[in-house]
Amino acid sequence: MGKFPADFLWGGATAANQYEGAYDVDGKGLSVQDVRPKGGIPANAGDLNPLITDKPTADNLKLEGIDFYHRYKEDIALFAEMGFKVYRTSIAWSRIFPNGDETEPNEAGLKFYDDLFDELAKYNIEPLVTLSHYETPLHLARQYNGWANRDLIGFYERYVRTVFTRYKDKVNYWLTFNEINSVLHAPFMSGGIATPVEELSKQDLYQAVHHELVASALATKIGHEINPDFKIGCMVLAMPTYPMTPKPEDVLAAREFENQNYLFSDIHARGKYPAYMNRFFKENDIEIQFAPGDKELMSEHTVDFVSFSYYMSVVAAHDPESYSSGLGNVLGGLQNPYLTASEWGWQVDPIGLRLVLNAFYDRYQLPLFIVENGLGAKDVLVDGPDGPTVEDDYRIDYLKRHLQQVGEAIEDGVELWGYTTWGCIDLVSASTAQMSKRYGFIYVDRNDDGTGTLARYKKKSFDWYKEVIATNGGKLYED
Repeated sequence: MGKFPADFLWGGATAANQYEGAYDVDGKGLSVQDVRPKGGIPANAGDLNPLITDKPTADNLKLEGIDFYHRYKEDIALFAEMGFKVYRTSIAWSRIFPNGDETEPNEAGLKFYDDLFDELAKYNIEPLVTLSHYETPLHLARQYNGWANRDLIGFYERYVRTVFTRYKDKVNYWLTFNEINSVLHAPFMSGGIATPVEELSKQDLYQAVHHELVASALATKIGHEINPDFKIGCMVLAMPTYPMTPKPEDVLAAREFENQNYLFSDIHARGKYPAYMNRFFKENDIEIQFAPGDKELMSEHTVDFVSFSYYMSVVAAHDPESYSSGLGNVLGGLQNPYLTASEWGWQVDPIGLRLVLNAFYDRYQLPLFIVENGLGAKDVLVDGPDGPTVEDDYRIDYLKRHLQQVGEAIEDGVELWGYTTWGCIDLVSASTAQMSKRYGFIYVDRNDDGTGTLARYKKKSFDWYKEVIATNGGKLYED
């Protein structure tokens, strides 16, 4: 039996751009999410040419989300009923600085998050706040080309200094960027880079990566100056990669694939570019431009912990064209013939989560935090004894098997602070912009065509997760 620490932080995770709605309320500016055609990204195709629309379109479900902006008290009460110890959310940058380059913040936006954090405090729920979660202000994308422009470091610095100062007594745990490594595959959604993918050079892409990494280190420095007790972490998309065969060439391909993702956590945790990137940069004619002080900033202001999302593992091969690609794998990779997959083609691999935890902890010896994990599925609302519900035994099975492996990793010696399951309440999918791809313990009555009452209903998994938390994981080991 895996044993969870007594102070383990159980909870759930969401993102402002996927559930807040109120995209044009109280002075909020547009973000890159508001003009994406239908709001999603195509699987295995990088990023869409983003600026097809000049203004938001009605078919983008993210504009209304699930109206958390007006219903947050109702939803937080449900999280408290489940027993959440921690709740991960994000601040919408464009609520605080509507264009991103203003000198003064929007007070109405600041007040909303004051009220949100105060509501969490009523229930003794610890906020875990992502500073930038796929919601770069649109003006910064259009006017500056997002993180491809070094000017964004200064705009981000002003933003983080503002929110760190405002919430220094309300928030202890912070993440600088969501799934920062995703910028390699979705540069507009992740990095606000407006250059069409087919025109974006590797030089410009990796220079943008450098700008984000410098900004992340600067945020860590500022946060620790404002409140030395802040715990500031990085957040990466974890995707363990297996070789298709024991053939040495396949093993090497798997390592090279993983290194593209390790780059981000290595710099955050170790404070410098890893040696294995030198050859990649050389062979791709990439020369990172360092400004004075960049190296010192990154080396002296590493993160307090490493957090990550985990949904699937992938496979790599020296000759990938000989195999089937993994359906739904936005970051690439091949299909594993030994695993089943979700309705969206994401392969289910609980043991992969244990492997990730051990790999990160062995590599960095820093505390870890699982801040996203969950199953997207097409839930069906049915009549139950206490009203409408969803009989989502498949979600319970998925989470149970993954959490059992988390317990095993803790037994292996991994220091893990907490676990927040993704989309603890149904929200709009980041990758497909659908409501029908549901992750939550709470069903939200909204459909892919935008219809629905937005009423909330508890799924079967709601009470199951409540018991998991109440027993500090003991429920996971019941027959």
